[in-house]
Amino acid sequence: EEDFEIIDKKQLPDAAELRNGEKAKPEEARWSAPILSLARKASENLALSYGSALKSASLVGLVSKPGSSDSPAKTSTRCHTMEERANLMNMMKLSIKILIQSALSLGRTLDSDFPPLQQFFVVLEHCLKHGLKVKKTFIGQNKSFFGPLELVEKLCPEASDIATSVKNLPELKTAVGRGRAWLYLALMQKKLADYLKVLLDHKHLLSEFYEPDALMMEEEGAVIVGLLVGLNVIDANLCLKGEDLDSQVGVIDFSLYLKETQDSDGKQDGGITAVLDQKHYVEELNRHLSCTVADLQNKIDCLEKTNSKLQEELAAATDRIGSLQEEQQQLKQQNELIRERSEKSVEVTKEDTKVELDTYKQSRQGLDEMYSDVWKQLKEEKKIRLELEKELELQIGMKTEMEIAMKLLEKDTHEKQDTLVALRQQLEEVKAINLQMFHKSQNAECSLQQKTEAISSFEGKTNEMMSSMKRMEERLQQAEKARQAAEERCNKMKQELAGRLDSCRQQMAQLDSKCSTLEKELKSEKEQRQTLQKELHQEKDATTLLKTELQQMEGLKKELRKLQDEKQQLKKVREEQEQALQEMGLHLSQSKLKMEDIKEVNKALKGHTWLKDDEATHCKQCKKEFSISRRKHHCRNCGDIFCNTCSSNELALPSYPKPVRVCDNCHTLLLQQCSSNSS
Repeated sequence: EEDFEIIDKKQLPDAAELRNGEKAKPEEARWSAPILSLARKASENLALSYGSALKSASLVGLVSKPGSSDSPAKTSTRCHTMEERANLMNMMKLSIKILIQSALSLGRTLDSDFPPLQQFFVVLEHCLKHGLKVKKTFIGQNKSFFGPLELVEKLCPEASDIATSVKNLPELKTAVGRGRAWLYLALMQKKLADYLKVLLDHKHLLSEFYEPDALMMEEEGAVIVGLLVGLNVIDANLCLKGEDLDSQVGVIDFSLYLKETQDSDGKQDGGITAVLDQKHYVEELNRHLSCTVADLQNKIDCLEKTNSKLQEELAAATDRIGSLQEEQQQLKQQNELIRERSEKSVEVTKEDTKVELDTYKQSRQGLDEMYSDVWKQLKEEKKIRLELEKELELQIGMKTEMEIAMKLLEKDTHEKQDTLVALRQQLEEVKAINLQMFHKSQNAECSLQQKTEAISSFEGKTNEMMSSMKRMEERLQQAEKARQAAEERCNKMKQELAGRLDSCRQQMAQLDSKCSTLEKELKSEKEQRQTLQKELHQEKDATTLLKTELQQMEGLKKELRKLQDEKQQLKKVREEQEQALQEMGLHLSQSKLKMEDIKEVNKALKGHTWLKDDEATHCKQCKKEFSISRRKHHCRNCGDIFCNTCSSNELALPSYPKPVRVCDNCHTLLLQQCSSNSS
């Protein structure tokens, strides 16, 4: 049911053929040996996994025992599924490993045309398809892995953007294409492992789409999700437009996983992994700092909103002050009308008195009574005039207090705006420091890569020099053997051919010439050996220089630690800034409370009217009539008139600097408001 590319044993070359190929083609000999070693390792791993699977199956009861009643067909299918899961997990490990290594060697963002990335998506697609249930529809049978991926949108609201963007793509017409696009977008967001972990945490929902023996329902799924966390190192830029994701055929290319470097490169990966771990740590710190910066920006936005609200409230307060000023002008006009009327009435009364004096000189008693009445009316009007002047003075005091409060609020807003500007400058400095840290880490990585490449080249040269030394030693041994053979032959000729001394002497001369040539060759070889030793000393010096460079790298590591300490100091500064923001919030809350007090004062001014003395003849609370003994008293909060017993309380109001007379009802209400504000 799975789309695997099967390789037969007949297609694999024998060991003899590979040896012949090495002799014929020296270029292919560089990577043929690691292919064989990797193939042997893979076969051994598969055999071990198969044996462990059989053991676990026999323990659980999957493999049929001689006394068991299970059918052999069931046990074979179970073993087959276990083998498929083990093979898929091994292929997933290889694909992730090769993808990370190739991405780090490139050192740039990956495109959709990158072969290891394409093979990774093919293997992941096979893992997600393993054990899928077939759904029957009117058109036919449907089997796609996009169904379980749609559940992520419900379980994790962060994945809603991916789902909407996949659904809005008009080029995708099948569920397989949508699933591939979903995987591309999740990898670009570096949240593929997180989303699949959410799915594995809710296996009761996955049971609707997968069989119980599927890879995603077993422990292998959790292992694969743990491996996918390592892909957060990779930066991918995949273009979904213009690609035919619906008709792509997912076939695994095993040639990518057979081409690995030699065992010597594995020793050099230790330093690179340490640097990569430091890079990951720095990236995580940058992410945390970006999160804190985002939180600070949100707080700044909230403060700006509150400042805008305060400005709106200030505008409303200014409008209210304008309305109060208009009311004051109206009251002044009314006072002027009252004065004119009083003056007219006084003139009328004077004229009446003159006429009455002329006409009623004889009846002085009636004139005295009229005069006393007029005098009383004048006194009452004077009292009214004095009370109106007092009210005007009170309103003028209220106006001055309002102006002072407005000035204080404006000062607070200016101070808050200055603090906001300083906080923004500090945030920009933190961002610049983070960029400097990132550039320094990149420079350190580049220098490490160059130095590791130089070390590998020097090691190759030393190996070649050692091989040449071995060859020269073999030549020396052969020359010595030839010399010994020549000497033996000379002894035999002396014993056998004693009479032929002349010929022997000639042969001895020839042999001496040969020996001289051999000695010259030995001297030349010794000189070559000395030159090789000198080159070895030079290479040793180069290794010492490389060691010094490694020590310099340790110094760079110390500098990285210092930079980390500087980051911690910056964190402390950020915490202090957060405390400053909290203090700003407290100041804002206090200013809001002041504004609420001002609102209450305005309500009190607008809602309550000041009753005149002529309008009230009885106490509003006890309903008793006023007299000479029971005098009238105004409540400074509501403006109504009460007797002395009903308005004997005194409280400090916002519009009055000192405690003022207040009625019993207002006294209880104000006490309740004070208690609620304090709580």
